[in-house]
Amino acid sequence: MKKEVIMIKLGEIALKGLNRKTFEDTLVKNIKWRLRGVGKFSVTRAQSTMYIEPKEDDIDFEEAVEHLQKVFGIAAFTRALVTEKELSCIQKDAVEYMKDVLPYAKTFKVTAKRADKKFPLTSPQIQQELGGVLLEAYPHLKVDVHHPEVTVTIEVRDFGAYIHAKQLPGAGGMPVGSSGKAMVLISGGIDSPVAAYMMAKRGLILHAIHFVSPPYTSDRAQQKVEDLCEIVSQYAGKITFHCVPFTKIQEAIKLHCPEEFFTIIMRRLMMEIAIRVSEENDLKALITGESLAQVASQTIGAIAATDEVCTMPVFRPLIGMDKNEIIEIARKIGTFETSILPFEDCCTVFTPKHPKTRPNLEQVRASQAAFDFAPLIEEAIQGIEVKTIAAL
Repeated sequence: MKKEVIMIKLGEIALKGLNRKTFEDTLVKNIKWRLRGVGKFSVTRAQSTMYIEPKEDDIDFEEAVEHLQKVFGIAAFTRALVTEKELSCIQKDAVEYMKDVLPYAKTFKVTAKRADKKFPLTSPQIQQELGGVLLEAYPHLKVDVHHPEVTVTIEVRDFGAYIHAKQLPGAGGMPVGSSGKAMVLISGGIDSPVAAYMMAKRGLILHAIHFVSPPYTSDRAQQKVEDLCEIVSQYAGKITFHCVPFTKIQEAIKLHCPEEFFTIIMRRLMMEIAIRVSEENDLKALITGESLAQVASQTIGAIAATDEVCTMPVFRPLIGMDKNEIIEIARKIGTFETSILPFEDCCTVFTPKHPKTRPNLEQVRASQAAFDFAPLIEEAIQGIEVKTIAAL
């Protein structure tokens, strides 16, 4: 029966009530999709643990672990050896399975969890019996029950005895798809990819909308944003990418609106378009990368002026974070180096020299109403290009 599996420890899902199975089903689907390039796996469940077992012999477990670290809904996981629920088998297989770990440690301890109460030994007895055998096999070791370098864990469950020693942290959060769908307004900067990551972590399926203004913005700038979406998709799964032609709208803003309101009116029109596209795709919220007071368009007054046109919730997961905190997350998830590539985006086109940080809402409305943007909005929506972006 001896075989290697990956044990998944559930986080918030384990606290759910009658609808817990729905969350678990979503997580299982996401796990299988994320491991699709590694091989075929079966996933079984018991209590707050899932067991991922390969259906093929030549599975690369290291690659599987690398992918699982980016699946939201997993609190922790570990590679484990499954053996017979007999003490002699447990002792023999533990000595063999720990050969890549214990020779390099100085201290260890054994922890036993006897979920199967029919097993004849208690947890303390299992710890004592297994610890003695491991000390004989690795005589250089010393027992340290408080701060060991290695903790060898044996879990006696209904399906077998599971031996493991290296528990790795998971991505946490909720399974993508368990909280609905939302649209992230994504630029080529540092912030919006981090915002997308953080809301995917709360279980949202992501659509992304990006505005381009050729010839002021280049194809390479658009490719940079698509590359960012691909990096985020390692965590978020498939992302539906909507690319909006925005040149005529920005030129009209420049021609017909006061310069100090360029950015606010541009963002209001972006929100209007994003809401239209969201409604057409049954999305329930918008996501932005705004951080309060980071730039002129992100003051409380400017955000209020932008929000006036919004008819659905706007999630701003970075609103209380400073730039260094955002950069730290960007580095962790792998978007930072791409975000800082020096390609322009439409948010930098026709940037006013002195933008309003405390805009008068009546003046903003009047300035926007001075020109009929509706036909240009319709034209932009009709010109949207859509593609699916997904990391392997």
